[in-house]
Amino acid sequence: MEFQDVVRRRRMVRKFTDEPVAEASLQRILRNALKGPSAGFSQGQGFLVLTGEELAKFWEFGASWAPDTVTTAPVAIVPLSVKNAYLDRYAKPDKGFTDRDDSWWRVPYWDVDTGMATMLILQTAVDEGLGAVFFGLAPESVERLHGEFGVPDDHDPIGVVALGHGAESGPSPGSSATTIARRGFDDVIRFGHW
Repeated sequence: MEFQDVVRRRRMVRKFTDEPVAEASLQRILRNALKGPSAGFSQGQGFLVLTGEELAKFWEFGASWAPDTVTTAPVAIVPLSVKNAYLDRYAKPDKGFTDRDDSWWRVPYWDVDTGMATMLILQTAVDEGLGAVFFGLAPESVERLHGEFGVPDDHDPIGVVALGHGAESGPSPGSSATTIARRGFDDVIRFGHW
């Protein structure tokens, strides 16, 4: 698929068929996630991939901020940002922030970079002919995620990607994309001066 087609076709899919995701597709999606930009090449991301019994256990608590239909997805990927990887990397001599103080990070690049990796997951899913949706985790679900799945304490989930074969041909009924118009180019883009 051409890249422009991937960009145009990417949307949040909230309902899935029961068809499994091919292992080769899942591997490609995950390998592409590792190609995202990373400040200082810190590579402070982790990805928890859930299928089968583990996914069923996750759906018991992990989809409270998502539509009920999201639990029809056969795969969930939890992108995790690792702040310590960035603080450690930037304490090295070539960066020189040896105090590991995060106050000089005006933007938390550990979350930004993990978000970019997540976008690569969403785009690769489209390229693989799959559907995906990104949704947030409720605060009370984060602690349970760590406990139930052995996620290290310094790995912070930025959300969840539900992945599978989409069961809807267009936007999900009731989704914001059906009720709010996309902002126009001239409303968002400015050249040289606002």
